[in-house]
Amino acid sequence: MATADQSRSYTFANEPRAVSGGYRPDPYEDKSFNANIMWDRRVVRGNTYASQLLPSSIQQDPVELQKQAEKKKVSEFARRHQERLAKPSTPEPVEGRKHMDIQTDVFLEEISDRPVEADVGSQTDAFMDRPPSPMFVPMKTGVDVETQIEDADLFDFDFEVEPILEVLVGKTLEQSLMEVLEEEELANMRAHEDQFDQIRAAELAEAQRMEAAERRRFEEKENRLKQERERLEREREVSEKVAARSFARRYVGDVMSTVFDGLADTGFFYDPMVREIEEEFMPWMMDGMREHVSRMHTAMGLVQEIVDGSMSLRAARTEATDKAYAAIIAERQRIAAEKAAEEARLLAEAAEAARLAEEAAQEEEEEEA
Repeated sequence: MATADQSRSYTFANEPRAVSGGYRPDPYEDKSFNANIMWDRRVVRGNTYASQLLPSSIQQDPVELQKQAEKKKVSEFARRHQERLAKPSTPEPVEGRKHMDIQTDVFLEEISDRPVEADVGSQTDAFMDRPPSPMFVPMKTGVDVETQIEDADLFDFDFEVEPILEVLVGKTLEQSLMEVLEEEELANMRAHEDQFDQIRAAELAEAQRMEAAERRRFEEKENRLKQERERLEREREVSEKVAARSFARRYVGDVMSTVFDGLADTGFFYDPMVREIEEEFMPWMMDGMREHVSRMHTAMGLVQEIVDGSMSLRAARTEATDKAYAAIIAERQRIAAEKAAEEARLLAEAAEAARLAEEAAQEEEEEEA
């Protein structure tokens, strides 16, 4: 039976099936690792003697960059945690000094290279529970020294604190008085500044009113001069028309008498040259003469107007300059007077403050005495 059993081949009775939940991935496994060295970036291909120059256009793997950033963040967090848990260190000593180890415990302990050692043994009951461990208290070593200090041995607080309190109270009162005087002086300065601003605003309004009145007078004067020039121009034109009409009437009357006389003398015949002179040359010459005379009158009128305008403008400018100069001189005198009054007031206030300070000092001396 054994031989027959060994001669038969082994067969598995159950049919194959899928295993569920048998594999659990390792969370700390580096998934970026690849077993195939043909795809490993650390393997250098080509000539190993030549330098590997990577082009600037190649960018790193974003997954790798993210992993590096996470590792850096974790290391930074661990470093900060260690710094928070670490015992604060002593600052560096100043120049010329050095740190020394001292004992700050309640009990003094003698410091030696090797403490005293002793072997102690004890046997406890096997069934007895272990008692709680007592708090370790080091053994006292050395010699205790003490001294007694009476109440008045070091210093008398009431006696020692009196000059300090006097200085503090005196300084406080002095500073308070100075602050009150400064606030009063600032209030007076603000009131004076407000009064000065009001006076300046009133003077500025008065100056603007005077300038507007002067401007209105000048415009009225210019309008009157313009109307007078227009009236003179109309009168001149009327006189020229009357003169031309009388001249034409006289000339026509003479021509008619001459023509009639000539016609009567010559028997209705006339001289062509005389007629041409009388009808063409003489009118042309008279027109030219009238035009020349009118131009001369116009030029003379314009020259007279320019001269009159320049004289009036010069007089107005001279008067305005004198007024402005007088106003500037008056303003400077007023400002100088105000500065002198202000300096006198400041000197008086300073003298009053000095007097008050001296009286306060005398009162303090009297109180101390």
